[in-house]
Amino acid sequence: MQVNKGYRVQYNSAIGPYKGGIRFHPTVNLSVMKFLGFEQTFKNSLSGMPIGGGKGGADFDPKGKSDREVMAFCQSFMTELFRHIGPDTDVPAGDIGVGAREVGYMYGQYKRLTNRFEGVLTGKGLTYGGSLVRTEATGYGLVYLVNEMLRQHGKSLEGKTIVVSGSGNVAIFAAEKAQQSGAKVVAMSDSEGFIFDDAGIKLDVIKKIKLEERKRISEYVNAVPKAVYQKGSGTVPSLFCRDIWKIKCDVALPCAIQNELDADDAKALVKNGCFAVGEGANMPSTLEATEVFLQNKILFAPGKAANAGGVSTSALEMSQNSMRMSWTFEEVDQKLKGIMVNIYNSISGAAKEAGLEDNFVAGANIAGFKKVATAMMQQGAV
Repeated sequence: MQVNKGYRVQYNSAIGPYKGGIRFHPTVNLSVMKFLGFEQTFKNSLSGMPIGGGKGGADFDPKGKSDREVMAFCQSFMTELFRHIGPDTDVPAGDIGVGAREVGYMYGQYKRLTNRFEGVLTGKGLTYGGSLVRTEATGYGLVYLVNEMLRQHGKSLEGKTIVVSGSGNVAIFAAEKAQQSGAKVVAMSDSEGFIFDDAGIKLDVIKKIKLEERKRISEYVNAVPKAVYQKGSGTVPSLFCRDIWKIKCDVALPCAIQNELDADDAKALVKNGCFAVGEGANMPSTLEATEVFLQNKILFAPGKAANAGGVSTSALEMSQNSMRMSWTFEEVDQKLKGIMVNIYNSISGAAKEAGLEDNFVAGANIAGFKKVATAMMQQGAV
C-alpha cells in the first residue's frame, strides 16, 4: 500500500474554465501548486484564449514505476478529481511527470466514472481527441517568441550558439525549432549532469535516449564519442544541473524546472556574452537572476509569456474537441506561431506604455493582469 497527496488548485476562471497542468513529482505540495496556479492565470490571459488558471498534481514519483503502478495511481488520482473538473469547468493537462501515458490513464478513468466522452483533459493521444503539435508546442512556441523578440531588435537566431537546459519535451523541441531556425544547440542537461557537443547536439540521438528509452542524458556520449558529458558538481543532490550555464553561448533557453538558474548563473551567462534568454520552464530564473538580466540589458522573455505555447495549443485542442474536428499539423503550427507573435507584441506594448521599454517581465505582468482584472470587474468583482 502506498499513499500520496494530490492537489487541484482552481485559481481564477474570470476569462474561461480553469486550465493548467497536473504534475507528478516528489516536490509537489500545496504551496507550489498555489503559486503555479497564480502564474498560470496570467500566462493563460496572455495567450489570448478564453481560459482561466489552475494547477494540480501529486507527490507521486513515476520514475522507476511500472506501467501498471503508474496506471493504478492515475486511476486513484482521477477517482478523487473527476467530480471537480469538466470541459466547461476545469480542463487539466500534463506537466512534469505527466505525459501522454498518464493523461490516457486518467482520461480512461474519467470516462468510466462519468460515462461521457468529452474534452476534459488536453494532451490526449491522437487516436482519441488529441491535437497535433501539442507535444512540440511549448518548445516550438518558446522559439517563435524569442525569434520575434530578436527580429524586432535587429537580430536573429541564424548562426547563433544556444544552450538548452533540460532534456524533456520542452527542451527537445525548443532545440529542434532552434536548429530549424539556423542556430546551433551545443548543450543539454538532466538532473545529474550535462552534455556538450561543439558540433551541435544530434537530436535524433537525444530523442531515442530520452523519449524512447527513458535513459539518462549521459548515454549520449556512447552514441557520439566526440561529445563531452560532465556530471553536476553540486554537493547536495539537486533537481537540475546548474553547471550548464558556464558554457559560452549567445542565447540561453532554461527548459528544466523552477529556480534552476540563480544570480551567479546569470552573471556567468552575461560574462560569456549571452544577449538573450527565453524561459521554457515555469519560473526557471530566480528573482535575483532576473534582476541581473534586466540590469545588463539582456533580452529576457519571462516564462509566463515565452512558454505559453503549450497551454495555447491545449486551448486549440479544446476547440477541436468542441467542434469534433482535427486540424492538420501545419494548421495548428501556424495558429501557434501567430499566438506567440501576438503575445510578444502584447508584452512589448504593455512595457512601452508603462515607460519600461524592453522590460518584458513587467510587460507580461501588466498585460496578463489587466485582462483578468478587467474581466473580474465587469462580472461584478469588488
